[in-house]
Amino acid sequence: MPKFKIANIIALLLINFLFISEISIAQKLIKPPIMRPEWTKDYAPFRIAGNLYYVGTYDLASYLITTPKGDILINTGLPGSETMIRQHVAKLGFKFSNIKILLATHAHYDHVGAMAAIKKMTGAKLEINEKDAPVLADGGNSDYAFGGKGSTFPPVKADMLLSEHDTVKMGGMQIAVLHHPGHTKGACSFLFTVNDGHKSYRVMIANMPSVLDETKLSGMPTYPDVAKDYAKTFAAMKKVQFDLFLASHASQFDLQKKHQPGDVYHPEAFIDRKGYDAMLNDLHTKYLKKLNGK
Repeated sequence: MPKFKIANIIALLLINFLFISEISIAQKLIKPPIMRPEWTKDYAPFRIAGNLYYVGTYDLASYLITTPKGDILINTGLPGSETMIRQHVAKLGFKFSNIKILLATHAHYDHVGAMAAIKKMTGAKLEINEKDAPVLADGGNSDYAFGGKGSTFPPVKADMLLSEHDTVKMGGMQIAVLHHPGHTKGACSFLFTVNDGHKSYRVMIANMPSVLDETKLSGMPTYPDVAKDYAKTFAAMKKVQFDLFLASHASQFDLQKKHQPGDVYHPEAFIDRKGYDAMLNDLHTKYLKKLNGK
């Protein structure tokens, strides 16, 4: 049996063990380290471009990609967000039960908090980067920055482990998985093309590499190479080519400045390479200052 298959089997067995061991504490979630009002504030869902839709909150971005064979949901917000996301999907005219694949930019409670609930409600297959899968399985308790105190979201087991340059396929859609570690070990961005019948757009859902206050770039106990991973991510993200810029947080791509509820369909509003580069450069500057102890 090929080595990579053996490694994946071992990883899935470990995740299964972690998932089972954490079920008992799923009902006793600890208080998240950070909470903000805009993370739960409602925001009207809308069509971004082609078969890509926004179904998240005012700041926690969730994306629905529709296809003839089933839909894909990227990110689920905080625990309890499943009700709002379900309402948003229905308001757009789609069936919540049509969601067949669940993806996440990274395994923090504010982006995967409702993953377990939505997986149970829809029966969708959950796919996550292999390095974030253990964090999903224990509800965030093994996260290198926030972990060690208990689960901040209901544990959920991945159905498929993703790696760098994998492609998620569904109903003609091909989503490239770009491993951009640092913020978490398995943080990822997604790159894909949508078409609205008139024009095609290359879309980047970026996991912007912000450095948490809790992160020590000299090395974390369970992530000694965190600084090196951040450096690789900054270098890689500067080279990615795309048309539309989106991200894990709405504030990271200035959603409210580009779209207000009731606005007409306007994909070009999200063409913002300048904004992407500016944010990436700002985060890189902050990373270098922290790395150098300033």
